[in-house]
Amino acid sequence: MSIVPLFWIVALLLVAAVLAAIVWPLLRGGAGDRTGGEADAATSVYRDQKRQLDDEYAAGAISVEERDAAVDELATRLSAEIDRGPTAAVEPGAVAASRARYVWALILVFAVPVTSIALYAMLGSPGAMQIAASPPAAQTPASGPQIEAMVEQLAARMKSHPDDPKGWTLLGRSYAVLGRFRESADAYRQAAALAPSDAAILAEWADSLAMASGQTLEGEPSRLIDRALAIDPNNPKALALAGSAAAERRDYAAAIADWRKLRSQLQPGSDPEKEVDQMIAEAEAAQAGGTPAAPGASAPSGSVPSGSASSAPAPAGVTPSASAPAQAELAASAITGRVSLGPALKDRVAPAETLYIFARAVDGPRMPLAVLKESAGSLPKSFTLDDSMAMSPAARLSSAGKVIIEARISRSGSATPSPGDLRGVSAPVEPGTHGVDIVIGEVVR
Repeated sequence: MSIVPLFWIVALLLVAAVLAAIVWPLLRGGAGDRTGGEADAATSVYRDQKRQLDDEYAAGAISVEERDAAVDELATRLSAEIDRGPTAAVEPGAVAASRARYVWALILVFAVPVTSIALYAMLGSPGAMQIAASPPAAQTPASGPQIEAMVEQLAARMKSHPDDPKGWTLLGRSYAVLGRFRESADAYRQAAALAPSDAAILAEWADSLAMASGQTLEGEPSRLIDRALAIDPNNPKALALAGSAAAERRDYAAAIADWRKLRSQLQPGSDPEKEVDQMIAEAEAAQAGGTPAAPGASAPSGSVPSGSASSAPAPAGVTPSASAPAQAELAASAITGRVSLGPALKDRVAPAETLYIFARAVDGPRMPLAVLKESAGSLPKSFTLDDSMAMSPAARLSSAGKVIIEARISRSGSATPSPGDLRGVSAPVEPGTHGVDIVIGEVVR
């Protein structure tokens, strides 16, 4: 049975119960009151007359025989009066009162349901039944501009309510979803100032700051991760980032320890546990492929300069002293190509501006699988992207199906896209593709 008929059935039953409670005593009270009233009046008269006879007998005005005869006559008359009951003659006033009761009963029978429906229509929610009875309509997801507008409204609210750490945290998370990591980090900074002992906020701040700082956890992000773990050694986000930071500096032993601690908190057989298992396995393979760097040590000689987005850990099984077979495997999945600047934008680029070239999976997280950082003055630039430029051992170019190669000139030097940046994007290609040609000809809005 649908909810609408059921509602009306229950409503009618309730109205009927109310009417029965009101009308039945009203109808029943007419006859009962009349009969009872007449009997009480007759009995009262009998008692008065008998009391008068008793007084006369006590005074000697009548004999005992006369008194008994008069009492018998009174009893006979009383019995006859009571037996006549409601069929006896009724005074005109009593008839009018009885009719009035029936009239009021009829009025209530019609008035109670009508009044109930009218009040529900005015004060209730009749449309709620239609909503409940109808299948839910497919919700239209908010568009990009709508999401941007909502985030800007939240940002405006935080300016007038700056003492709300939860609001700043929500704003930081919203900016991160939009890829505006610099603003996300600033929002988390505000939240952390209001809640300095919240490990989760510190971990989110470190993550956004790393993305805004060339996608590296070195420096301030790592210090924030250490603060978070000092407050809560089991914080999942902080443990995940600590492992990534250790892998970034090729301290695979520390990375494995952090990720194993994280794994112990995950549900057995869940997707997150499987992902962490893969990260641990690849870190172990990388550790077995050569001597890992000591905890806190800098990258081995020959690596890219510290602070570069390319100073990521070597992929699983590949180290600076990798064997020839490993180097062959590395080359097999590498993508090569050339980046040039469109003629219309040549006069808008300063040689000192930063050029990022990176690969991102078509289907999967937006986290780059390989990143190369150069100066815009090197254009046109031939490039090679391979697993040695991975951000994490768990996210490698060779493990992707198809990727998109993007080249972007950053005005601010940040890895986060900003309005005014220039970019060019390739069509989807598979790892191992050569001769990819990218022309930077679009302005980021």
